[in-house]
Amino acid sequence: MPSQLVFDFEHRPAFEAQDFLVTPCNQEAVSWIDNWPHWSSPALVVHGPSGCGKSHLAQVFMARTSGVKVSSLQLLERGPPALLGGAEACLLDDLDQAFTPSNKHALEEALLHLYNLLKEHKLTMMITAKSPPSRWGISLADLSSRLKTAIMAEIGQPDDALLAAVLVKQFSDRQLRIDSEVVAFVQTRLERSFYALGQFVAIADKLALVKKSRVSIPLMRSVLEKLEETKQ
Repeated sequence: MPSQLVFDFEHRPAFEAQDFLVTPCNQEAVSWIDNWPHWSSPALVVHGPSGCGKSHLAQVFMARTSGVKVSSLQLLERGPPALLGGAEACLLDDLDQAFTPSNKHALEEALLHLYNLLKEHKLTMMITAKSPPSRWGISLADLSSRLKTAIMAEIGQPDDALLAAVLVKQFSDRQLRIDSEVVAFVQTRLERSFYALGQFVAIADKLALVKKSRVSIPLMRSVLEKLEETKQ
């Protein structure tokens, strides 16, 4: 008889009725968010590869701090004081992807101004990025020195146990049961990222409804085929 998987991960409220699973790969970042606003620096930089959960953690941060999300375009056009609007915290998501040859100098200047303002008024910001600031190629010396004082929290790709737990939970959220044999089948064939997993579960949900099928290995084969089609 197929067995159900049981996991001992901590479930954390996040956004839109979703849960965030706290595991060794994200524990440091979660701890810093839990410790807000008692930070040793105005800035927390959470970095890691695509699909590791940075954006989800950013939403946890926003919910906890009632902060404002600031885009690079807004930072360039409006300036820090107007953007904050009285908030105690702000979020700059995927910041390392915002630098381009045409805006690099202006964006560095604006970011330095924001950092100084936050420090002066004892406010905070969370930055998410794929890589740490030391690899952004920052040429403004003052900004580089400020970012060296930022808190760094790296998130690694999810391990097998976490991927399995998220897979079970996402199916459960859709009122679908998935057995351990099916989880093992999917794990060895799916890209190791939360993004890929989310795509997979969404397709599986639709296909199970269309075929009026339970979550089985044959159904998962069909889902994997459709997932491959979306990449072509």
